[in-house]
Amino acid sequence: MPEPRADEVRVRVKAAALNHLDTWVRRGVPGFKFPLPIIPGCDGAGIVDAAGEAARGIAKGQEVVLGPGLGHPMDRDYGILGETRDGTCAEYIVVPRENVLPKPARLSWEEAAAWPLTFLTAWGMLVRRAAIRPGEWVLVHAAGSGVGVACIQIARLFGARVIGTASSEEKRSRIVELGAEAALPYEDFPRAAKGIAGKAGVDVVVDHLGPATWEGSVSVLRKGGRLVTCGGTTGHEIKFDLRHLFFKSLSFLGSTMGTPEELRTVLGHVEAGRLKPVVDSVFPLDDIRKAHERLANRAVLGKVVVVL
Repeated sequence: MPEPRADEVRVRVKAAALNHLDTWVRRGVPGFKFPLPIIPGCDGAGIVDAAGEAARGIAKGQEVVLGPGLGHPMDRDYGILGETRDGTCAEYIVVPRENVLPKPARLSWEEAAAWPLTFLTAWGMLVRRAAIRPGEWVLVHAAGSGVGVACIQIARLFGARVIGTASSEEKRSRIVELGAEAALPYEDFPRAAKGIAGKAGVDVVVDHLGPATWEGSVSVLRKGGRLVTCGGTTGHEIKFDLRHLFFKSLSFLGSTMGTPEELRTVLGHVEAGRLKPVVDSVFPLDDIRKAHERLANRAVLGKVVVVL
């Protein structure tokens, strides 16, 4: 049983959501040392079980959501639950007091666990880094993923128009239901996207796939367009013609997670029902292997959740 320090809170986990980061932790990342042994899991929701003497404004029995980020993303020692310290895929977890937020009453345990990392990441990309504006066209790759689903909703919240990409017709239908004006297969997506947004191209591309889509993502941007990324699920090395960058006055923007203030802002939208977590499937913690396999086969739309 983990014991909370003075400024920490112990939470009995009811549900935890998986992210692609969990698969990277499991497989290992060349050049990065995880503090092994480590319990994975970035997202979670549960019930406060105990609190340190300096953990103010929290009570035993309170239903809470766990913020995944540890500190500010621009800090040198920034970390994430399940990556730099034990995560949420356990019966109990100890976290800093600032990582404990009230659970929105409208959400089930599964839904409450399914939004923090992906919606915070999407908010950081689109709002803080890309500074989306009403009426802009936003192309979201892997729009059925956890981050993609969040990007669709946040872009629509700001009055932007969304085109998504996805690998199956079933996913593309769901993406349109979530608010995208169109959903495209990956094949020849730049031409198809320009046929919808106009020959000039789109204003913003969200590309967290990497090499598989990068060249097309650059080509579909209009002059002055912005490409924002939070990762590369198909690899980490890309090639592009540097002339596109300066001839078209493009901006390439990196983004990791978001700030504690942004997390509270997103929580407000979730509480009000303006942003809604999407749960793909639910597994008991004993079937965590099956949950990882579900995430790895890329059939997912939304978040894979494990319950305890």
